[in-house]
Amino acid sequence: MGADDNSSNATARLSQLSSHISPKNADERGAEQQTKTRSRRKKNVDNTLPPDYSDILGQITSLQKMALTPDPTNRGYSRQKQAGKLWVRERVEQLLDEGSFREVGSVSGTVEWKKIAAAREKPVSYVPSNNVQGFGKLRGRTIVFTADDFSIRAGHADGALMDKTLYMEKLAVALRLPMVKLVDGSSGGGSVTTIRTNGFSYIPPMSAFPPVIEQLNMGIPNLGAVLGPAIGLGAARVVACHFSVMAADIGSLFNAGPNVVAGATFEEGLSFTELGGPAMHCTNGTIDNLAANEAECFEQIRTVLEYLPNSGFSAPPSVPVEDPVNRSCPDLRTIIPRKRERMYNARKIITSVVDQGSWFEIGSLWGTTAICGLARLGGYPVGIISLNCEVNAGALDALGSQKLNRHLKFLDIFNIPLLQFVDVPGYAIGTSAERTATMRHGVNLAVTYYSTTIPIFNVVTRRAYGVAGGIMLDSRDPRQRVCWPSGEWGSLPLQGGIDVGHSFELKEIERKEGLAKRKERYDELDEEYRRLMNPVRTANHFGAEEIIDPADTRYVVCTWAKHYYDELLPIRLMERTGGKIHPSFA
Repeated sequence: MGADDNSSNATARLSQLSSHISPKNADERGAEQQTKTRSRRKKNVDNTLPPDYSDILGQITSLQKMALTPDPTNRGYSRQKQAGKLWVRERVEQLLDEGSFREVGSVSGTVEWKKIAAAREKPVSYVPSNNVQGFGKLRGRTIVFTADDFSIRAGHADGALMDKTLYMEKLAVALRLPMVKLVDGSSGGGSVTTIRTNGFSYIPPMSAFPPVIEQLNMGIPNLGAVLGPAIGLGAARVVACHFSVMAADIGSLFNAGPNVVAGATFEEGLSFTELGGPAMHCTNGTIDNLAANEAECFEQIRTVLEYLPNSGFSAPPSVPVEDPVNRSCPDLRTIIPRKRERMYNARKIITSVVDQGSWFEIGSLWGTTAICGLARLGGYPVGIISLNCEVNAGALDALGSQKLNRHLKFLDIFNIPLLQFVDVPGYAIGTSAERTATMRHGVNLAVTYYSTTIPIFNVVTRRAYGVAGGIMLDSRDPRQRVCWPSGEWGSLPLQGGIDVGHSFELKEIERKEGLAKRKERYDELDEEYRRLMNPVRTANHFGAEEIIDPADTRYVVCTWAKHYYDELLPIRLMERTGGKIHPSFA
């Protein structure tokens, strides 16, 4: 038996060896392989999962396709379009550089699954999370962004929205990338229906705010647009930005909507616009700028970002410039009227001095006694502050002080130097000024001038009076400033100042010699003081460091800006990284 078994084994091995040495032809091998493959498939036709995970990828593709395809029959989508608003994904497409969008959380939302086999299922319905977010580029700059989808639950919270938003806020801090927020709704704020869904109520959490404050104080650009009704948390998110803009045709912002307001304050029948539209919030400082529509909102966001670094630990971006730094501005010699009571266009001075086409104003509709914004000098970003003599003669009121206070912090957090055109008769006076706490806000502005550390260069174009003038011009040591021949300064303007300083003398002349003699003496005093206030006399005593030809202003300030970016900014960035200076926006 043993010999027969050995013989059989030897024969089998020889046969196997022969098959390798003399293989079958290609057709025979192919047929045999197909037979074996079919045999294996039959064994586990319902249970074998593809080795390339195509089933999982297919599910993801299906969900993404559902999210990308609008449903015209959906009530929320129809309402969005009837209101003249873009759908959220249309907004993303219009905002970002073409082809740059990379979504984060693309399949988050509520899915209904159907089992199709053992360990197999497919999505049959899908309601995406009502927030689209991810990475993209604005004119080549990488950003992170969040965009509310008002067509789904009016932007109220769902199972994934808050987690998604919080993740992106943290990601902006970790990666030091600018954050753009397109707000339309409550941005994940609560709804009473959430109580029913959860089966319990809750104390409102604010987990997303700590990273927002961190972004603001790290100088990570936060740019927000109001593209519909910004309600509650949505309103808070867009107001808590370095820069915000509202679309005039569709934007509004409020703490609570008209129905809640009617129940609380009995103000009934209010529309979104009446409650918190552009006429309300673009004129009181809640929102910085007004745009005609969504497209202009996106353009303003792109423009602002071009002046800002990715964070306060890097330099603001400079650009090549064709406008010569030594360009003369002869029109500036005559822009200040010789008659002191006359006004002039302060914005014309700004646009004449800065690089052509670079002026971008912030907050033009509120705090109108002050003008502020961004521009470039020789291609370098600078902040601009001026007083507006066409409004209240340029006297700095409460809203003007708040506006300048915010702008100073904005520039300080982004390492942008400040150029000021100073023509200030002092703080606003009168009962209206006292009622609106002008001095309180003026002192707050003073604190900001003296606590920020960005370089300030001053051009005194005309008046510099009182506490307001001193704060604006004397907050840096050593001072960097030049004056124009039209300059005048002092503790009080002559008009009113003579009456105060010579009150007894003038009253006695009027009592003894009559009103005509009083006027004659007043005119004598006025002529004497104006002669003594010749700016050259101040320069003789080095009270005005240099009086320049206004036509040369551009060259002077461009030289200053270049020196800051070449020599001082690298030192500032090292000090900031080392913790020696701590700019704060919030």
